[in-house]
Amino acid sequence: MGKVLVCYFSRADENYSVGKVEVGNTEIFAKNIIEKLKADGREVDEFKIVPVVPYPEGYDDCVAKATEERTMQERPEYQGDVNLDDYSTIFFGYPIWWGDMPMIIYNFLEKHTFNGQNLYPFCTHEGSGESGTFTTVGNLAVGAMRQEGLAIEGKLARQDGGKKQAEYFADQAAI
Repeated sequence: MGKVLVCYFSRADENYSVGKVEVGNTEIFAKNIIEKLKADGREVDEFKIVPVVPYPEGYDDCVAKATEERTMQERPEYQGDVNLDDYSTIFFGYPIWWGDMPMIIYNFLEKHTFNGQNLYPFCTHEGSGESGTFTTVGNLAVGAMRQEGLAIEGKLARQDGGKKQAEYFADQAAI
């Protein structure tokens, strides 16, 4: 059993359907995965993808910024980095923003080469499901062995049912 990485991007502030929050939906789900893996005695590291330039706090302003990034095919920079070679298993999470991954996720995946790691994508959404992004992650994560992913409604990720799904997802990973 090798080391596990839980890598994710999440946005707090004003979110669709949950209002203003201190911790984003995807981060809550990621933390529940981490908690379960650690409870099972696994060595787990965490890498949160944090934009160099934060997204606007207001929902409508964030929508405008994210739309501009997608239209211009921008690749927002993020703080720090992680050496993926240190891990045999990677849980990789992000929100679905208007039917796609945030452009910062494209940047992260395009900057890294995977070396046979099991990659478990997960995402939070508000009705669109994973929107085909698990296939996109598999295509961009060159060298990874993409495994079955999990899409969960963001508001559910904040509830006990979401915690149970995170625990089940962590248990199902062939790690």
